[in-house]
Amino acid sequence: MPDLFQNNQPNLQNDQNRPLADLLRPKIISEIVGQDHLVSENAPLSRILKSGKIPSLIFWGPPGCGKTTLARLLADHTDLYFEQISAIFSGVADLKKVFETAKIRKSQGHGTLLFVDEIHRFNKSQQDAFLPVVENGTIILIGATTENPSFELNAALLSRTQVLVLKRLDDTALDQLITRAENHAARPLPLTREARESLKALADGDGRYLLTLADQILSHTESETDPETQLDQTELFALVQKRAPLYDKGDDAHYNLISALHKSIRGSDVNAALYWFSRMLDGGEDPRYIARRMVRMAAEDIGLADPQAMPICLVAWDTYERLGSPEGELALSQALIYLATAPKSNGNYIAYKAARRAANEHGSLMPPKHILNAPTKLMKQQGYGTGYQYDHDAPDAFSGQNYFPDDMPRTEFYSPPDRGFEREINKRLAYWDKLRNERMSKP
Repeated sequence: MPDLFQNNQPNLQNDQNRPLADLLRPKIISEIVGQDHLVSENAPLSRILKSGKIPSLIFWGPPGCGKTTLARLLADHTDLYFEQISAIFSGVADLKKVFETAKIRKSQGHGTLLFVDEIHRFNKSQQDAFLPVVENGTIILIGATTENPSFELNAALLSRTQVLVLKRLDDTALDQLITRAENHAARPLPLTREARESLKALADGDGRYLLTLADQILSHTESETDPETQLDQTELFALVQKRAPLYDKGDDAHYNLISALHKSIRGSDVNAALYWFSRMLDGGEDPRYIARRMVRMAAEDIGLADPQAMPICLVAWDTYERLGSPEGELALSQALIYLATAPKSNGNYIAYKAARRAANEHGSLMPPKHILNAPTKLMKQQGYGTGYQYDHDAPDAFSGQNYFPDDMPRTEFYSPPDRGFEREINKRLAYWDKLRNERMSKP
């Protein structure tokens, strides 16, 4: 069995037909970059490899972080038959064929390691098909996904696998890959210091894409007569095609970024909020979606601490609808700045949730009869409307009567913080409580 901690692979550097990303694909565990939490000494994957017993696994991480490479290394480390499919190109018929072949192989005393790339692309019924063959050991499943398994994979399948999370490659890991590319080419990348940093920014944490760019740069400059020529940022951008940001309106990044935007506004960090707002726009997010979510933030996180927050969001939304992009996005940015710098209160949110719970717990209690209308003689005979005090006729326009059901104690749902406009509301509530106590205590 191969030792994944020693390089026993042939030297493929002279293979001119393979892309650089494939040529430099790690062949031993120590060559994996940016995933020390999995592959360092006593880390989960290292322990699995040393045990020699491979469980079914799900590798979850962004593109170009090493998911496929790790699956290949696992295959090299076992005597199981290695089978690889992609959920993008495979259907139920393909799965049945793989499973039937694995069953025959198992009956002959041989196991199967099945690597499924983009496993989240399989629908529920296709994922269900894995359950019996994973359960009885017909296959060892290794799945790779860029999506959150909690949302994209069946709970039953998740319970039969171990999820290992791979990280986006940081600058240190990307620097290591650049160094490997330079060592392979036996010359440094012809980039200025600023262009080198821009190259890493273009890669956006994707090691495979970084090596693809490096390969393109090396090939372009191979015929340069002056070996000292270096590309600056402008020349670099002219040479390589800037790819779209890693963002899909239907995938996990969509929810991650709106969560970051929401929490930045809630945390009154206007600069972070502007950054995440720009990231979403740069990724192609519909500005109307952001506008709708900002209205939600105004209600949930600001509320009556600043009653102008919601109308400002609605006006910004309306302005965007009238102007369109890009002019209308400036109105959304203005509303976002207002939200982030406004006083914060979740008093409305808490009060609403508490009142909904109470309504559910107490069932269909009738209102007290004194606050019910009595349009008929029978209803008057039943006491409807009897004893009602018209608040506008009471001192301070406040009667202090009970408006809760007779069988339900008075409950305080709304307890606003002493911030922003709610400071004034608190004064009113305290004053009315005082009057209520005084008037309810009178015989």
